[in-house]
Amino acid sequence: MAVLLETTLGDIVIDLFTEERPKTCLNFVKLCKIKYYNFCLIHNVQRDFIVQTGDPTGTGRGGESVYSKLYGDQACFFDAEKVPRIKHRKKGTVSMVNNGNDQHGSQFLITIGENLDYLDGVHTVFGEVTEGMDVLLKINEAFVDKDFVPFQDIRINHTVILEDPFDDPPNLPVPDRSPEPTREQLDSGRIGAGEVIDDTDGKGAEELEEIDGEKLKHCFELTSLLWTI
Repeated sequence: MAVLLETTLGDIVIDLFTEERPKTCLNFVKLCKIKYYNFCLIHNVQRDFIVQTGDPTGTGRGGESVYSKLYGDQACFFDAEKVPRIKHRKKGTVSMVNNGNDQHGSQFLITIGENLDYLDGVHTVFGEVTEGMDVLLKINEAFVDKDFVPFQDIRINHTVILEDPFDDPPNLPVPDRSPEPTREQLDSGRIGAGEVIDDTDGKGAEELEEIDGEKLKHCFELTSLLWTI
C-alpha cells in the first residue's frame, strides 16, 4: 500500500505498514482521500534530523484525525499504536506525531537522519519513503529561522493514493474533485513556493550598487554561518 505526496519540490512515495499500524494507516490514507493535506506547509525542517508537516494551520499546533470528521471534536485524536515496536533506524522513516498525550491527529514527520533512538516509543512509525529521497534531501537543505520554519514555503500540493486496502468509513466527506487553495491557505507571510523576488525594479544605479553590497555581505555572513554548523 502506498501514497504519493506531490510537493513543491517534487514527489515522495510512502509505503505504509498496514498490518502493523492499521488504525494509523487508515487515518493517514483517509485524510489523503479527503484532501486534508492539500496545501499543508512543511512547517518544521531540522537538518539531518526530521521534517514535519500535516497541520493545515502551518503552526505545528493544529491538525486533527479523520475520525473527527466522522464523530466530531471528541475524536480529534486517537490513541497511539505502540505494538509491535518499530524503530526510527532508517532515513525516510515516517511517523505520526505524538501530541504529548500518546495520541495522534494529522501531523506526521519524516526522518532525515538515521538511528534516531530518542524518537522510538514517542512517535508512531507507520511507513517509509521508497521513492523521492532526493526530494527529501532538497527539503533538508532549506534555510530556516530559529524555530526551524523554512524562509520559503514548501508545501504538499496534492496527495494520490496508489493503493488502498481500507473500505471508506460511512459518511467520509470525500470531495468530488481536488479543491483549489484559498487565499488564507497560501498567505503564510513567507516567500511563496517558487516565487522569485526582484528587488531591483525601479531603482537607480546608486541604489543597485548598495543592494549588491548588502547581498555580498549577506552571502559572506551566510557562508560563515554554514561553516559553523
